[in-house]
Amino acid sequence: MGVPAFFRWLSRKYPSIIVHCLEEKAKEYNGFKIPVDTSKPNPNEVEFDNLYLDMNGIIHPCTHPEDKPAPKNEDEMMVAIFEYIDRLFNIVRPRRVLYMAIDGVAPRAKMNQQRSRRFRASKEGAELTEEKSKMREEVIQRGGYLPPEEIKERFDSNCITPGTEFMDNLAKCLRYYIADRLTNDPGWHNITVFLSDASVPGEGEHKIMDFIRRQRAQPNHDPNTHHCLCGADADLIMLGLATHEANFTIIREEFKPNKPRPCALCGQMGHEIKDCQGLAREKQGEHDEFADTVPVSEQEFIFIRLAVLREYLEKELTMASLPFPFDFERSVDDWVFMCFFVGNDFLPHLPSLEIREGAIDRLVGIYKDVVHKTGGYLTENGFVNLERVELIMQAVGVAEDNIFKKRKDDDVRPHNKCCLLSTLHRGGLVTSDSLRSDDVDSRGVKRKAEDSDSEPEPEDNVRLWEEGWKQRYYKTKFDVDATDDEFRKKVVQSYVEGLCWVLRYYYQESSIIDFYPDDFAIDLNGKKYAWQGVALLPFVDERRLRAALADVYPDLSPEEVRRNSLGSDVIFVGKSHPLCDFIRELYRAESHEVLIFLYELCHGIQGILNLDEDPILPDKPVESPIPTLRDISSNCAIGIKFKDPQYDDGFVFKAVVLPGAKIPNKVLKPGDWERSNRGPWRPQLGFNPNLMKIPPNPSVYLVGFLHLMLLSGIV
Repeated sequence: MGVPAFFRWLSRKYPSIIVHCLEEKAKEYNGFKIPVDTSKPNPNEVEFDNLYLDMNGIIHPCTHPEDKPAPKNEDEMMVAIFEYIDRLFNIVRPRRVLYMAIDGVAPRAKMNQQRSRRFRASKEGAELTEEKSKMREEVIQRGGYLPPEEIKERFDSNCITPGTEFMDNLAKCLRYYIADRLTNDPGWHNITVFLSDASVPGEGEHKIMDFIRRQRAQPNHDPNTHHCLCGADADLIMLGLATHEANFTIIREEFKPNKPRPCALCGQMGHEIKDCQGLAREKQGEHDEFADTVPVSEQEFIFIRLAVLREYLEKELTMASLPFPFDFERSVDDWVFMCFFVGNDFLPHLPSLEIREGAIDRLVGIYKDVVHKTGGYLTENGFVNLERVELIMQAVGVAEDNIFKKRKDDDVRPHNKCCLLSTLHRGGLVTSDSLRSDDVDSRGVKRKAEDSDSEPEPEDNVRLWEEGWKQRYYKTKFDVDATDDEFRKKVVQSYVEGLCWVLRYYYQESSIIDFYPDDFAIDLNGKKYAWQGVALLPFVDERRLRAALADVYPDLSPEEVRRNSLGSDVIFVGKSHPLCDFIRELYRAESHEVLIFLYELCHGIQGILNLDEDPILPDKPVESPIPTLRDISSNCAIGIKFKDPQYDDGFVFKAVVLPGAKIPNKVLKPGDWERSNRGPWRPQLGFNPNLMKIPPNPSVYLVGFLHLMLLSGIV
């Protein structure tokens, strides 16, 4: 979900949902590395059945990491991806299924969002290059030292896109990796591995959720399956809740803010590019050329326990004296839907609803008040009751003016605090620690380095905090008058259609050079900084795009045509898996489109099997696509195409806990619930202990009084 602050808010409000992962490390004996035996019980004292990997969240940090040197070539990138998956497998140790899903072609709405993000990243990259060149020239003119510019090929992350050579190579490498682990790792021997590469349409997380929903709808599905999903996107929490599975956990890297990064100009730590003085680095020792290197620490992982989050939500959403029976599962779906208003991957958030300003709590409060009047819930099985949602929106609209005005006041107040603190600091009355409050804005967010007085902020022509903002809003964004009721209805209808589509998506399923501008405007849309805004790009006309590509298709090579075609999911098992002999027989008989209902052979998983054109087969060597890794001469894995079972006409996913599911024991204590209602986190200011030793005089009393006012938030 397109809300970076959501996870931070969630983990602060509901802290008991977070558990740090225990990770067993490989040991060394006489210079030999002894790998971890993942077939042994999980050291986290929980046994998981299925592990799902949203692979794009692994591919990006492994190919162009932010906190360590980048891999030298594509082969090193693939090895880094293998090692990352190994770590996750070691921590989770799934006993039934490992499902790897790479983003395929996304829905049009997500394409627009991705396009905006990539254009903005490209623009920021060009601006950084220009700034580095300018600063380099200035530092050298001052006589400073800078290391020679390193000329190396920059990895273009845009190749992490369906149809590219990179993604095709990645799919081949993962097939090799799966075969190797099924052959050589005892922890893999009895699991079923699914690979859905970029040739299969859909985003990774939604391919995973569709798999879960379809298997859940089968008569032999185990309602007590313990799912573990890896990914950092906040929408995975929503998607996990939307399955209504009793046992669902998310694993992700632990977020550690304010990591030190080297200067982009000289490579040294402790300053930013704009403060670079070009000082020569000190030698550390005989063998280490320079002392100031980038600190590299291995990321740790955390579990997010959705069963515990459900406990919190049950406490928060339970309502008494309703004119209809209370249904917790329905209220969870309504909570997921309301969170769309603060942001998602497909629609811009409502400007008046900011997570850091308590927007979700405000929505829950409105919901609990309005639901008594609606006569029922907002959603049902992924469908929206618009008349009831309208009551929520009316209540939000009433509060908008006050929200915008308070936001402006809060933005001004920290500036006044910082000015006064600087005065107190110069007088020796406040410790330097207290000045750290300048590092965060009024909503507790660390300010970016660019947010200085020397950097002008983008002009905000709407000025939501001033009277007449609605007129300016429609004029600036649509070039229409706010009194044009017909147009406003059209905007509302389009937004509502988008909301309904997103909920269904969560629950059920050049001649065109003007499309690629070099420069474009940024719409702040209620935000403060340009990096939070929306890149205003011309919409791609599908007919013109198809016409432009019509002349290109005839020139594609057979390999390019193959990469531009739809692919299929592939299922892999090892020799010892009960399904292995059955798949072997299908290849011997050259059977196609075989529907399997083999509960005993594959943990209740059902679907359609189809022969692979270039299969991985037992006893057939598997050639390594990476020169530094050995071929698999005694391969024990077998692979075959897999298709999820199809829904019957008129099928609707039921958003309920399945019969027979054992609800996990509750873990929350009264104190845990109290901690979730202590209000928003605020930065603390520090006192100078010597302040108490200053002889009393009127000016000191005044300063002390002002300081107390600062602490209380009055000024």
